[in-house]
Amino acid sequence: MRKTVRLTAILLLLATFLVACRSTAVSESSTETESERKMITVGFSQLGAESDWRSTNTESMQTALSKENGYNLIYKNGQQKQANQITALRMFIQQDVDYIVLAPETETGWEFVLQEAQAAGIPVIIVDRRVNVDDRSLYSCWVGSDFELEGQKMAAWIYEYTKIKGIAAEDIHIAHIQGTMGSTAQLGRTRGLTNTAREYGWDIVASESGDFTEIRGKEVMASFLRKYDNINIVYCENDNEAIGAIAAIEAAGKKAGPDIANGEIMVVSFDGINQDAMQYLREGKISCIAECNPLHGPRVQTLIEMIERGETPEKFNYVTETLFSSVPEIKNIKVGDESYEVDIVK
Repeated sequence: MRKTVRLTAILLLLATFLVACRSTAVSESSTETESERKMITVGFSQLGAESDWRSTNTESMQTALSKENGYNLIYKNGQQKQANQITALRMFIQQDVDYIVLAPETETGWEFVLQEAQAAGIPVIIVDRRVNVDDRSLYSCWVGSDFELEGQKMAAWIYEYTKIKGIAAEDIHIAHIQGTMGSTAQLGRTRGLTNTAREYGWDIVASESGDFTEIRGKEVMASFLRKYDNINIVYCENDNEAIGAIAAIEAAGKKAGPDIANGEIMVVSFDGINQDAMQYLREGKISCIAECNPLHGPRVQTLIEMIERGETPEKFNYVTETLFSSVPEIKNIKVGDESYEVDIVK
């Protein structure tokens, strides 16, 4: 009888233990599932890796939208081809991601795929360059730089420099190395220069795309120097092009620098990310760089969190940027009624 009681007690304890273990396992499984449900899946279509700016921009997105921050990021490099990006967006739609982030190669040609994303109920956030669509409800919001203002600030800096140095407008001869044609950065920075040149009567000797790359920047500048002997300012639409242009200038036996009155060729640029370009700025080979801030990852994260809370973010979200210069005489420039400080780099 005692044996029977003891055996019954042991069986009851064992049953209790098994139930507890099973309960714990179920609890852990539920917790894991709950955690997985909280992960936000984002499909990010980056246009490519054509420059240091672009690589830094990608790293910023990958860091902000990391698993540690509660995101499952699916990254696709478009390799500078819009067709690749459209394919990536359609893949994201098929995977039923929570959000799509698009850094478009060019402004046009996005209507159909954005309509598909909208029909699937997937919010789209545009970063850096813009998209030109008739229906702006096809994307939730955009974050990036005011590229035309960047161009206006650079042109204003050139104007201040020529005024201080007493250089007449008719003596300004600008070689313009543009970015990827049709991109928002190219369109804005080009407008900033051409409108100011028209206003002051500057001579834009030639314009050609350098595709935002060092190799093309060098090729285009070498071609300009063979055709024209009066170039004294080179307006490069990013740092990589500027580095290539300087290589071409030096290969031609000329000097890159701000003293255009004595035969130097002034080089100005955009971005402020490339370390070689910043070193050239300190050395005076580049005279001014308009900052283009690539750290959009935290901004995109903030926008997603706003949408998750049911809030509606501003349609256009601009980043704050400055000018870097190696010319100490210019500490401020004006664009319209606005004044902007210039950071002197030593």
